Amino acid sequence: MGLLVSTLELRDWRNFEQRDISFAPGMTVLHGHNAVGKTNTVEALQLLTAGASFRKPRPIELVREGADSAKATMHLRGDGRVIDVACLVEGSRRKFRRNGKPCQSADVPETLMSVLFNPDDLAFVKRGASQRRGELDSFGRQANRGFAKVLSAYQRAVDQRNRLLKEDAPNLALLDAWDASVALGGATLLLARLRLFERLVPKVSEVYAQICNGERLDCRYQCSLGDDVMGMARDELTARYLERLSQGRQDDLRRQQTLVGPHRDDFTFTIDGRDARTFGSQGQQRSVVLAWKMAEVELSAEILGEQPLLLLDDVMSELDEQRRAAVVSFVQKGIQTVVTTTNLGYFPDELLAASEVVSIGE
Repeated sequence: MGLLVSTLELRDWRNFEQRDISFAPGMTVLHGHNAVGKTNTVEALQLLTAGASFRKPRPIELVREGADSAKATMHLRGDGRVIDVACLVEGSRRKFRRNGKPCQSADVPETLMSVLFNPDDLAFVKRGASQRRGELDSFGRQANRGFAKVLSAYQRAVDQRNRLLKEDAPNLALLDAWDASVALGGATLLLARLRLFERLVPKVSEVYAQICNGERLDCRYQCSLGDDVMGMARDELTARYLERLSQGRQDDLRRQQTLVGPHRDDFTFTIDGRDARTFGSQGQQRSVVLAWKMAEVELSAEILGEQPLLLLDDVMSELDEQRRAAVVSFVQKGIQTVVTTTNLGYFPDELLAASEVVSIGE
C-alpha cells in the first residue's frame, strides 16, 4: 500500500500549544467548529508532504503567539519503512528534516506526495489563468524534481529581466542576454508542462464523465506563442521565443514586464463543445475541479508507484449531494484521506464507522 501517515505532532504550531493526532489508513475526519485549527492541521500535513503551504505563510506566522519556535513532525509507516519528516520554525527561518537529517523543501515530496482540495479551488474554472497555471506547476513540482528546477530557473530569469525592464535606461546588451535565458527556460518549461498536461487531461476527462453522466470534457493548453508551436522541439521553441521577445521589446519596456512566455499561458475547458467558463453551470464547473484533483491523485500513483495523501479541507459543505457521493466513492478506493468538516452529516454512517474521527478544538 506504500507509505501512510500514522501520527502528526504539533508543538507551538499556529494555534496549537501541543497536539498529537493519529490517522487511519483510510479516512480520517477532523471535526470541529470553525477557527479551531482544522485547516492549520491540514496545512502542517501539506508542508510535510509538498514542502509548501497553499497559504504561503511567512515562517513567523506558523509560530504560536507567545512562543519562540514551532515544530511539526509527521511519522510515516509502510512497506517495512519508518520515516519521520519534520518542519522546525525559528525566527524567520523554516528548516526541514527527514529522519533527523537536514533536507531542502524541494526534497520533501520525494517521501510522500499530497493533493489538496479546498474551497478556493472551486473557482478553478472561473478565476484567472494564474490559478490554473499554479495548480499545474504545483503538481509538477511534487511529481518531478526536475520540473521544480526548470520552473524555478525560469521564474528567476523572468524576474531578472523584469527588473531590468524597470530601469530608466536598461543595458540593451544585458537585456539580450536575459532574452536568451528566458527563451531557453521558457521552451524547457513549456515542454515539461505539456508532457504533464498530456498525461493528466485524459484522466480528468474520464473522471468527469463518470461524475456527470457521460458529459464530454475537453481541456486545451493555450500557449502565448500560439497554437502552431505545439509539437515543436526545444530548439525551435527557443528560437520562436527569442523572435517574439525581440518583436515585443518596446511593449515590454513600456509596460515594464515580460509579456510572452509560459508565465502568460492558460488552459481552457469545454463541456460537450461549450466553453465551461462562460456556459458551464456552477455544478459543472465544480465537477471540473473535482475531476482534476482526482486525476492528480491517479497520476501521482502512476508516477511514483504509491498513492499520495489526499487532503480535503472543508469542501464537502460546498458540494451538492451528487458530488459529495463522488468524493466518498473515490476515497474508498484505498486512498489515505484527511478531511475537515463542521458537519459529520455529510458522510454515510458506515463510512464514519470505518474512519478515524478526531475532534479538534475540544
